[in-house]
Amino acid sequence: MLSEEQGYRAGAYGVLAALLARTPDQRVLEQIAGFSSIDQAGGEMALSMSMLGLAAATCRTESIDDEFHDLFIGLGRGELVPYGSWYLTGFLMERPLGRLRDDLFALGFQRDPDVHEPEDHMAALCEVMQLLILEGQSHERQAHFFNTHMSGWAQRFFNDLSQAKSAVFYRAVGRFGISFVELEARYLAMQV
Repeated sequence: MLSEEQGYRAGAYGVLAALLARTPDQRVLEQIAGFSSIDQAGGEMALSMSMLGLAAATCRTESIDDEFHDLFIGLGRGELVPYGSWYLTGFLMERPLGRLRDDLFALGFQRDPDVHEPEDHMAALCEVMQLLILEGQSHERQAHFFNTHMSGWAQRFFNDLSQAKSAVFYRAVGRFGISFVELEARYLAMQV
């Protein structure tokens, strides 16, 4: 049985994965819109969740779809490139991806043959962290994965997303990502 704290962590990773993997459908947006009622007195994390909820409640699905494509797909390339190798080396398919594949194999994860994105996409990394939490993997294993494959670039990616020219809805996603990654880094640095 997951503790409430672990459930929140897994849920946050799940939200980020869902919003970064594909354009969210109306059902996902309606669920996230519920964040708008969160008490903002809870600090930056609560404020960023509330703002994300407000953005989900007010932005049209079609606008979010256009924004997603402008940000992550574009003509030739989107405004942002959400891959660890890109952020860490300036190129795709570099050593960070190879190290990630080794760690994923060691954790028992196999590549889905229907997925054509490299595994170092931010959405995929968030999905892996969510699964590590839901499976009850040790704090040390979660911290190792986060520190090895996310901490070196996640903050910069979410900061870029929060300031992207093509973004309205996704600026709120970026701000939520910044707050969550900061909190997660502090949590994983603790000895539990």
